[in-house]
Amino acid sequence: MNFTAALAAAWQARNSLLCVGLDPEPAKFPAHLRSEPDAIFRFCREIADATADLVCCFKPQIAYFAAHRAEDALERLIAHIHAAHPGTPVILDAKRGDIGSTAEQYAKEAFERYRADAVTVNPYLGHDSVEPYLAHADKGVILLCRTSNPGGGDLQFCEVAREAGGTEKLYERVARLVATSWNRNGNCALVVGATFPQELARVRELTGDMPLLVPGIGAQGGDIKATVRAGRSNASSGLMISSSRAILYAGTGEDFAAQARRVALDTREAINRWR
Repeated sequence: MNFTAALAAAWQARNSLLCVGLDPEPAKFPAHLRSEPDAIFRFCREIADATADLVCCFKPQIAYFAAHRAEDALERLIAHIHAAHPGTPVILDAKRGDIGSTAEQYAKEAFERYRADAVTVNPYLGHDSVEPYLAHADKGVILLCRTSNPGGGDLQFCEVAREAGGTEKLYERVARLVATSWNRNGNCALVVGATFPQELARVRELTGDMPLLVPGIGAQGGDIKATVRAGRSNASSGLMISSSRAILYAGTGEDFAAQARRVALDTREAINRWR
């Protein structure tokens, strides 16, 4: 099953638009895990096992693993999710962006080494830098569009000329290109921050029912009601609303996974309230 189909099935089967971000910070782990040599894998595995039936996907962030020389833990984690929770898509949050043969290697890293179902990509080097990912028709390619950070507007709000006349903002150009000529295999999605619901609504207008990965609720302050109302598709789905720290570090004791499940359940229900 390709990424888009697996995501649609998860939206329906789990009644969930929640994506749990797996961003392990060992300094925040419960005390009983910190001295373990395989703590990063165990922590993330227990979070995944506790929340898998509540999510539409998981999103491990590669930097949190690489910074601790734990790339092998990331490989094993993705393999574990696929084996223990089949049908749960895994997005490698890597935000890669380079050209030609280098992009081809990054695509191999995401899809062949880590066996991710999708990867986040920076589109600002143009179509040729994205083509090596798009060529994997069964995998998801999730492109940065209107990011959740305050400085995103420094570039994403720049006015650019349209071919048909007039101007549009750069993030609008990205959304329009990705939704049309870049999406020939139907495997594209976009990253749009929950912190900017007006721009989220604009991206939804430009892209139809294309999936949107939406970070920024929880610690970044994005409003769930505004996010869902601005970004939901015609079928009241279409979103992967990502929460990381609020779920991962909900508990500090040996019951940390149960506490993560409690917050994940509350978050899923809060999202569904506005669908």
